[in-house]
Amino acid sequence: MNTQEPTDVTPIDDWNRLLDGKVAVVTGGGDGIGGAISRLFAQHGAEVEIAEIDPERAERAVADIEAAGGVARAHVVDVTKEDDVAQLASAVLDRHGRVDVLVNNVGDFRPLVRFEESTPESWKSMYDINLFHMFLVTRAFIGSMIERESGSIVNFHSVEGMRGYPGEPVYGAFKAASAHFTQCLAANVGRKGIRVNGIGPDVTQTPQVDYITGFEDHDHLWPSWAPVGRLGWPEDQARVALFLASDLSGFVTGHNIPVDGGTRATSGWFWSPTEKRFANRPRGL
Repeated sequence: MNTQEPTDVTPIDDWNRLLDGKVAVVTGGGDGIGGAISRLFAQHGAEVEIAEIDPERAERAVADIEAAGGVARAHVVDVTKEDDVAQLASAVLDRHGRVDVLVNNVGDFRPLVRFEESTPESWKSMYDINLFHMFLVTRAFIGSMIERESGSIVNFHSVEGMRGYPGEPVYGAFKAASAHFTQCLAANVGRKGIRVNGIGPDVTQTPQVDYITGFEDHDHLWPSWAPVGRLGWPEDQARVALFLASDLSGFVTGHNIPVDGGTRATSGWFWSPTEKRFANRPRGL
């Protein structure tokens, strides 16, 4: 007996309010890519719960969202700390009883320590900020999604987890682990109504990574550095996150999407004999 019908595709009632009535948790949601996601999700009707380690960034994001007519709340937490994550989950679930969308956006390449100079302490630091927190936060909220048989998880990692990264292999390894965690979790919980996808950014201007300073005289080289021919911005990442969080991607799970202007498709890293280093935007060889 066939039970498959076209009506299985969730209808979109309002294309301008793709997350209307949804509860979304965004880690690192105060600024940069996370800030753009928080603001865009609120614009599309989500009630956004922002987890942010910096209180000023958190409050600024909430103020911006409320000024635009949206709804948001800030939680000043360190998502690498188990107690902080437990407090975050308690605050969100006590208020809403559920989470519809989880965006694991926290990550950092700093402090950058070259592998030959690295230590177990630096590896642990990279692990905590790029992978461990993803386990902590996901575990804290996935139970409510399983209970309701509904939810979307979006994990941010990096395009460096999807190609060889010569700059810092430990960082690259943890980003690759984040991407594979995304695929494995998607396979595990898909039949429970939960979709899990990842985003691998590259060449995106944020407070964390400045792609402009020092390259002002080489702006004409962007068509060589990225096939789309320009620098990326947090809004570029946020739009893809909105797609993955919403019912627009109802048949998409277990995928890691490079949002990189095409750099992964063209490898992205070059050895510069002149500069004596790997460069993703060589001024010349």
